[in-house]
Amino acid sequence: MATGRARLLHQHWLGVQALRLPLGGLGAIPGSIPGFRKGPGVQPAAASAPWRQHAPCERHRRKASPHCPVLLDSLPSEILLKILSYLDATTLLCTGCVNRRFYHLANDNFIWIRIYSTAFSPKRCNWRIDPVEKTVASMNSLSVEDKEAGYWKKEYIAKRIASVKAALAQILKLVNPYTGLPAKTKEALRISGLGWVIILKEKSGKEHVMEHADLFINHSSVMVVWYSKNWPCLATLSTLDLCGVTPVLMDWHKPPIKNGPRWPSLVAKYSLSNLTDSTLVGCDRFVRIFHLNPGLLVGLWKRAEELAFVMANLHFHHLVEKSTLGSATLPYELPPHTPLLDDSSEYGLHGYQLHVDLHSSGTFYLCSTFRNLFTKQGYIENGYVKLIVIHFQNSTEHLPLVGKVGLSWRTDVFDGCIKSCSVMDVTLLDEYGKPFWCFSSPVCMRSSANPSDGPYFVGPTYCIDYEDSTGTVHVELVWIEETEEYFIVSMVLYLSIAKINHWFGTQY
Repeated sequence: MATGRARLLHQHWLGVQALRLPLGGLGAIPGSIPGFRKGPGVQPAAASAPWRQHAPCERHRRKASPHCPVLLDSLPSEILLKILSYLDATTLLCTGCVNRRFYHLANDNFIWIRIYSTAFSPKRCNWRIDPVEKTVASMNSLSVEDKEAGYWKKEYIAKRIASVKAALAQILKLVNPYTGLPAKTKEALRISGLGWVIILKEKSGKEHVMEHADLFINHSSVMVVWYSKNWPCLATLSTLDLCGVTPVLMDWHKPPIKNGPRWPSLVAKYSLSNLTDSTLVGCDRFVRIFHLNPGLLVGLWKRAEELAFVMANLHFHHLVEKSTLGSATLPYELPPHTPLLDDSSEYGLHGYQLHVDLHSSGTFYLCSTFRNLFTKQGYIENGYVKLIVIHFQNSTEHLPLVGKVGLSWRTDVFDGCIKSCSVMDVTLLDEYGKPFWCFSSPVCMRSSANPSDGPYFVGPTYCIDYEDSTGTVHVELVWIEETEEYFIVSMVLYLSIAKINHWFGTQY
């Protein structure tokens, strides 16, 4: 009897050790995390390897011996369920990704109802009876056997996600009066464990998932960078999906588990067939960079015509919602806009505020705020309202750019800087202080002739242009040779009349 009990304990210990070994690598990428898994029963080859190392012993799985280690598949389901009952929720979710058998075992309602009851039991305690045990006992008898497998796992995950979303909404409620954006976006990013991945899809349907290599948090945007030595062949790729990923089970008191299960939220989808001359932004001796709207920069090696790096520029406006509240296939839909009443639309726009940043990888060339912007109703050109920020004729408004403007990039092999390129962050607030137009996008200075409606400037002139469905930004600059710096001598916004009418519910 003693020998049999010792053998059983030995098998139990071996099962625990075998169960722990492969879990560290699960959950990092689609196909091995629950958020990306298309269905149960898919067994990654890497995850199955530890149990296939002793192929000759598989014929004798039911006969354990000192010379043949006990395989996890040889243990009865009752023992495996007992082992799984000691795991926490995150490890249990990872265990369900091993194979079909473990998927079903890890869905056991009796295990999950205990986890659910421990996490969400009432705070008031009775010293005579453990509240968790009492709750489990009552729920066991009433609802466990009546529910389908995995019911209490889904309930637990749904409630945990709902609690995190509620906490994030509370954090993002406080608005910075100067920018009109959430004042605690950086804190929300930190406590949510939010990160970003890109999913490169081949024409054959194969997917490559890449974790970001660098991250820069700026005043009103986040710059996320990917680079690698093992990019897939560009000719085989069709699309690129940008997704935010957050831990499915977040513990506020602990850092997020690096390889734990995560929830994907599609932020934007891009077609890689658009890497043409029309989207070329700039180049240096190593790479050419292309801009895909919204805010994506793709760098290609000049000689090999292959991917060198990818850079995403994400504005703070609704960033957390877009990166956490969508799904793997559908982006988050913004709530419907309620038109703001504008009692003085016949007088044009007034009381607007603009914040502009020009930067690159943490280096800022311009950081300025312009208040009390206005325009009369007659300033309309081709369906756009003209809003002048910096006037040609008023030299006191002209602004210098600090330092030598250039877009810094790096990879595992090389790094460099593309001259005259940078990232522009724009936050335009309406007269009520609400974000009217927000974007973060790469831009490039290009040579231009001296403006016909402005003064003559000594030195070459350049322009920066950006355009989307809301409007256009046009900036004129002059290079001053004596001081070796650029001066902004004009900045004009062109706002779509359709956007203004939709925003205010008027007929401008």
